[in-house]
Amino acid sequence: MKKLLIETYGCQMNVADSEVVVSILSNDYQVTDNLQDADLLLLNTCSIRDNAEQRIRHRLQELAVLKSKKPSLQIGLLGCMAERLKDQLLKEEAALDFIAGPDAYRSLPELIKNCANGETAYNVLLSQTETYDNIVPVRYATNGVSAFISIMRGCNNFCAYCVVPYTRGRERSRNPQTILKEAQLLVNQGYKEVTLLGQNVNSYSWEEDGTVITFARLIEEVALLSPSLRVRFATSHPKDISDELIQVIAKYPNVCKYIHLPVQAGSNAVLKRMNRVYTREYYLERIHTIQQLMPDCAISTDMIAGFCGETEEDHQQTLSLMKLVGYEYAYMFKYSVRDNTTAARNYADDVSDEIKSRRLEEIIALQQELSLQSNQRDIGKIFEVLVEGVSKRSENDLFGRNSQNKVIVFPRGNYKKGDYVDVKVLSCTAATLIGETVES
Repeated sequence: MKKLLIETYGCQMNVADSEVVVSILSNDYQVTDNLQDADLLLLNTCSIRDNAEQRIRHRLQELAVLKSKKPSLQIGLLGCMAERLKDQLLKEEAALDFIAGPDAYRSLPELIKNCANGETAYNVLLSQTETYDNIVPVRYATNGVSAFISIMRGCNNFCAYCVVPYTRGRERSRNPQTILKEAQLLVNQGYKEVTLLGQNVNSYSWEEDGTVITFARLIEEVALLSPSLRVRFATSHPKDISDELIQVIAKYPNVCKYIHLPVQAGSNAVLKRMNRVYTREYYLERIHTIQQLMPDCAISTDMIAGFCGETEEDHQQTLSLMKLVGYEYAYMFKYSVRDNTTAARNYADDVSDEIKSRRLEEIIALQQELSLQSNQRDIGKIFEVLVEGVSKRSENDLFGRNSQNKVIVFPRGNYKKGDYVDVKVLSCTAATLIGETVES
């Protein structure tokens, strides 16, 4: 059987998509992690930020050298970058044989065949219905403990800076019965944790026979499959995080007390230009509701520094919001223009790179303080930890995460991957809790 190597870049959604791709090609290809053995190499790409695309461009240049030495190697580009730059990539990147957009993975066998016959092949058509709900993903790079389940595709939000609605199409939800079936299969295979994925999981909705299944209802049904199955989700849009959803998270012990709630900016003026459709005040009210119902809930976010028109006062409002919320973690970036977005068409990228960098550094420094303070508050507490593997720093230690998604390192003892272990926190860094096991 031929060998397939797939390199995945970007978000968790791309990891889930790569597992679908491997399933689609499983009749003809066996996965390898050795590039020298590969007959087919697929790059599953991301277009969210310019540096992500530049990384792929550099990789394609490296692969062009490899392909000159191994002409039989087929190279395909998948995902958002394929959708966004299809014609340009095929003209400029000599290494590429074919391209497939996020909704075109079922056509991969045909594209590969056409490519082998000397044709330049691509399929980047977006679909209003494709969810790959009848394809069982191949968990080819899993730790055997945690798995992703894609519950929806696309996005309807059209944030001014974002390419996702243009590269992944409009929002559509997957049949809940297929989601539950996939989750149950994972439970039967011994998995202990699933993460439900979507560009905006809160807006999940499925109507059948007059009954509407909301995301709150879906996550409840997944949680009820097994009390030993942890349930996580990503990513949430603040406009759709309902009281019903917050109450469900609070109700079930196996629904993790962790919410990733991207705010992007702390200024109403910037939020309006971003088309985030909520205000600073609304966002803080949602945070207050979460913290009232779940004082132990960890909250993380995304932040963009230097969006179009951002003033120093706007930046200070972002810093003040971070302090008010006290985020456990944040993904932080400088704004980069994405072609064909609302911001690219209508706004000037008028914040200098120097100012963007300085503001980003201030955001990162503040988040380091907040993360450390949060971890210091956990010293002395006991958490249930799901063991994910051996610590990278010492074979004598294991690591896992608690419900709040914090990494905890502790002595190995007789525990193994997939065990639930009670761990008392003794010390910490800004990124990691360090503890010892205790008898439950």
